[in-house]
Order: sequence, then structure tokens, then C-alpha cells
Amino acid sequence: MSKPVPRPGSNEEWDALLHQLRQLPPAQPQPFFYARVRARLAAQEPTARNGWLGWLRRPAYVALLGLLGLAMSGDGVVLPSITPPPASPVTHLLSH
Repeated sequence: MSKPVPRPGSNEEWDALLHQLRQLPPAQPQPFFYARVRARLAAQEPTARNGWLGWLRRPAYVALLGLLGLAMSGDGVVLPSITPPPASPVTHLLSH
């Protein structure tokens, strides 16, 4: 087994190490990296478009559709309100 590299302990040593890291050139991806990524995405694209059945494979969409179905499946019963409904003008005229 190889010996681990000793790590700096004081603030000055850390500052020196960070200064060395800042001097390094920024990392660059390997040549044609983005072209390979685009090619891989293009190869997977036809399988991603399975129509509306492809959406059912995603649990978030299934849960959302289930909640929407529960919200829309009310039985039409309205809870009684606390305030009485306003009287119609006809009942107002008949009471006087």
C-alpha cells in the first residue's frame, strides 16, 4: 500500500496550496466530448417518445393524474352554508 500524502496543517500552508491550485489552467473537456453527448442523446430520443404511454411510466405523472381524478370525482353534494340564502324579491313582497 502506498503512503498517503501528508496534508498541510497551518493556514499559511493552506493558502500556499490554494494559490498553486489557482495557478493551474482551467480544465477542458476531451476533444469531441459534446459531439459524443449530442450523439448519445439523439440515439436515445426515439425511445423517449413512446407517446402517451411513456408518460405513465413516470410515477410523478401517475400520482398527479390520480390526485386530479380524486379532486374531480366529487359526488356533487355541497356543504350547507352558515348564512341563509338571500330572500328573493317575491318573498319580500309577500311578507309585507
